[in-house]
Amino acid sequence: MDKAIYKSKGSKFLGFAEHVKDEEEVKARVDFYKKKYHDARHVCYAYRLGPDLWRTRDDGEPHGTAGVPILRAIDAAKQDNILVVVVRYFGGTLLGTGGLIVAYREAAKLALDLCRA
Repeated sequence: MDKAIYKSKGSKFLGFAEHVKDEEEVKARVDFYKKKYHDARHVCYAYRLGPDLWRTRDDGEPHGTAGVPILRAIDAAKQDNILVVVVRYFGGTLLGTGGLIVAYREAAKLALDLCRA
């Protein structure tokens, strides 16, 4: 699985995108990333399964600063049956809500580009 890397003010964001078939598979894959990157500060994600089924998770980031930007990147890429996970390693500098939104969106975009390649 290729990973996208986005850096901002010392924080490192690792982005992963993969096709999934149902919520059971989403749960298994999210659990995989949480275990693999257990030392990360946050493991945030969003997924879309068809037009009416989607979920986001900020995993401790301020509400709406991680999962929603990831979902918007999925929708902008017109992807379906897809999970995007972004793992954050905190670099010591607060990014603020605007900085977080940009970082999670960009990491998601990079991951989606790798998934399509």
